[in-house]
Amino acid sequence: MEKKMDNDQFRSSANTSGASLSPAVSTQPMQQLSPEEGEEGLALGEIIAILMDYRWLIAAISLFALAVGLAWVLVVKPVYRADGLIQVEEKTQGGIGSLKALQPLLGDDTTVSAEIEILSSRMVLGRVVSKLKLDIVATPRTFPLIGGIVSRRYQGDEPNSAWLGLSSFAWGGERIQVDSLDVPQQALDEKHTLIAGEEGAFEIFNKDDESVLKGRVGTRTSDHGYSIFVSQLKARPGTVFRLKKLAAETAIDDLRRDYTVKERGKKSGILELSLLGKDPEQMVVILDDIENTYVRQNVERRSAEAEKTLKFLETQLPALKTQLDNAEAAYNSYRQSRGSLDLDMETQGILKLLVDADDAAIKLQMQNDELRQLFKAEHPRMEALKDQMDRVRARRDQVLAQVQRLPETQQTVLRLARDVEVSKNLYTDLLNTAQQLRVTKAGTVGDVRVIDTAAVGRKPVSLGPLAVLGVALLLGLLVSMVAIWVLRSLRVVIEDPESIESQLGLPVYATVPHSKTEVELNRTAREGIAELLAVAYPEEDAVESLRGLRTTLHFALLDAQRNSLLITGSSPSLGKSFISKNLGAVLAQVDKRVVIIDGDLRRGHLHKEFAIERAVGLSEYVSGQATLEEITKDTMVPNLSVVTTGQIPPNPSELLMHRRFAVLLAELSARFDTVIVDAPPVLAVSDAAIIGRHVGATLMVARAGKHPIRELEQAIKRLNQAGVQVKGFVFNDLNVSRQSYRYGYKGYVYRYSYKN
Repeated sequence: MEKKMDNDQFRSSANTSGASLSPAVSTQPMQQLSPEEGEEGLALGEIIAILMDYRWLIAAISLFALAVGLAWVLVVKPVYRADGLIQVEEKTQGGIGSLKALQPLLGDDTTVSAEIEILSSRMVLGRVVSKLKLDIVATPRTFPLIGGIVSRRYQGDEPNSAWLGLSSFAWGGERIQVDSLDVPQQALDEKHTLIAGEEGAFEIFNKDDESVLKGRVGTRTSDHGYSIFVSQLKARPGTVFRLKKLAAETAIDDLRRDYTVKERGKKSGILELSLLGKDPEQMVVILDDIENTYVRQNVERRSAEAEKTLKFLETQLPALKTQLDNAEAAYNSYRQSRGSLDLDMETQGILKLLVDADDAAIKLQMQNDELRQLFKAEHPRMEALKDQMDRVRARRDQVLAQVQRLPETQQTVLRLARDVEVSKNLYTDLLNTAQQLRVTKAGTVGDVRVIDTAAVGRKPVSLGPLAVLGVALLLGLLVSMVAIWVLRSLRVVIEDPESIESQLGLPVYATVPHSKTEVELNRTAREGIAELLAVAYPEEDAVESLRGLRTTLHFALLDAQRNSLLITGSSPSLGKSFISKNLGAVLAQVDKRVVIIDGDLRRGHLHKEFAIERAVGLSEYVSGQATLEEITKDTMVPNLSVVTTGQIPPNPSELLMHRRFAVLLAELSARFDTVIVDAPPVLAVSDAAIIGRHVGATLMVARAGKHPIRELEQAIKRLNQAGVQVKGFVFNDLNVSRQSYRYGYKGYVYRYSYKN
């Protein structure tokens, strides 16, 4: 009768206050935002919230990246840059009687682009590789990571003692100088091993660890197609050196990889050579040798060109001298036979034009004869020269047309004078050119010169330690972001209660925040000290949320036929027992008689939470071995009782389907105001579906960041198939700090603390 009156009072209260009030709305205040603000704030809040969730993953990956960066700083040698300058001068044809028209015979002016290609050619770099023996690689083998650090910091004159007994590795002070190394063709570019022995002896092994050569320092040794001369070897016996003979092309390519040539300024003729490397002294030697080799080959090239052209001119000069003598003799003979003849102004002008045209035609013909030895007729230079010759012939034909209009005597004198002038001009120009070439050949002066010899900057060009660590940290953060994206893509979980309401269409009756105090109580419970959060710490936010659930459930269960409540979930470790025991405690605190049934006959542990014995419980009652009074056990909370699991049965599902279980629920409902059944997970076993058919309402517990939405859908579907309707959800273990980033109102949505 008392119970009926209480229900009537609650119905009256519900009618006066508005029974249509949604549970979710009544317990969660809303903040009015504009659509733009809400969207932007949510996007930013989501990002911050996700970062907070994965902060330990981000920290771990970032620390690992920093560790890798630190190892890089300690292990990898800094990279330095050496540079030098070379000037490419224009070719000049100085001396007596410069012959501009014959420049093509001496070759075109050296262009900067051509010189850059020469500086990067195998002709130059190959000589440097051969001279400096860059095709021979001989380095001591160091222990991974720490070996290089120890070796670089060792300053002793003698080899360092072996660390940790690892005598095969170099630990500092080891030296080797290989002056000559020849290997079979098939062994080029392959790694070999040289092991130091006693008193300068050594042994070489191929990539298959087969001994191929034994030798001694200072003595050339040959065997099995191998030949080596080691001038210096300072190491402990047993120390291993890496040995490799590179093919010429490989060594040149390795040098090109760190070597660049570019013009400094536009059309300046100044070439800047740069070389990157980790050994400043060796870099200076290499770059200086490149400059010297290039200058030397330029001088040799200029001397060879001059000699070749000089031989050609020397074959032409005697014939031109004879041609000049014959022309002068014919001209003088005709003047003597006709008396003194003078050319008027018009004829002299025609003579000059004719001489210039014949001069150009002869020179172009000589140039054509020279270029035919180098190029085919369809070559662009040959075609351009042909066009020039056609234009000269056309101009000469025009002058000859003027000559035809002169008197016969004037024509003859003009022709003879033309022959003399053309022959004299050509002979003089060629004679001057030959003299100039002799001077050039004797002086051996090229058209390039070294402006700056190689020099290395004191500061490395590679990233400094702080920059390396900064880059490592950024890469770590980037990798962590990618990892977070992958993890979230693989498993999309529910982060907030709104997702449940919008996607499943079921209300969330309460949102229980994460409680650090509960974690500590669970730890102490394992030590034998059992305390309820709702009793020991009633001011906790989680407890306040359960009080809200208490009020909400009262209105939600007004139309229920039974006063029993099933609390379950889709999977284990959701906090069902936490919700059950503390909800029972807050109900008991308002003078309600409450009993909690541990319905998990497989892994139930409510007896530990209340520090009571498991024996004589639900399984004994259903099997007829105990009475209701024997299984109903009081707790330290007034008005709160517990029914434990009893002995774990071998057939929990069959036991729960027994009619005595329904009788038990009916008897407890008659004696208590509220009956709470803590059931096992829905998707794991069928027990929750069996129990749900006998209770007034079913609540599911969802844990923040635990479930994919599909998991909850499957759990609800399975209960519905068993005829059990889920009333709503309790959203458990919500990270309030995370939600404050998500929604931007910390301390308002889920927290309203007491003030002293």
